[in-house]
Amino acid sequence: QVQLVESGGGLVQPGGSLNLSCVASGSTASIYEMGWYRQSPGKERTLVASVDGDGRTNIPHSGAGRFTLSRDIAGNILHLRMNKLKPEDTAVYYCRAGVITVVAAYDYWGQGTQVTVAS
Repeated sequence: QVQLVESGGGLVQPGGSLNLSCVASGSTASIYEMGWYRQSPGKERTLVASVDGDGRTNIPHSGAGRFTLSRDIAGNILHLRMNKLKPEDTAVYYCRAGVITVVAAYDYWGQGTQVTVAS
């Protein structure tokens, strides 16, 4: 079992910045991948940024050049720095951890943190 707790969401003006953090606890040694996803009302949950066990990050075009992802493995914390925020970045942001065991692979999700970009 892995537990994920997100923090750092809130209201920010367009062009502003936010830092999101995700703290993992439990069976963290089995985590091979972590990432941030977001979901707006009526839309599917989509990838914001992810990092694998080798430290390779993946940030889709929507966040390229604006978002930075870092993982503190020792502290089991995933950080997402978001700059130049746009109203279309408004969503609930979820932290995900991918876990592999000897029998199966699992996804764990946090409860989500709201990010609102508005004047």
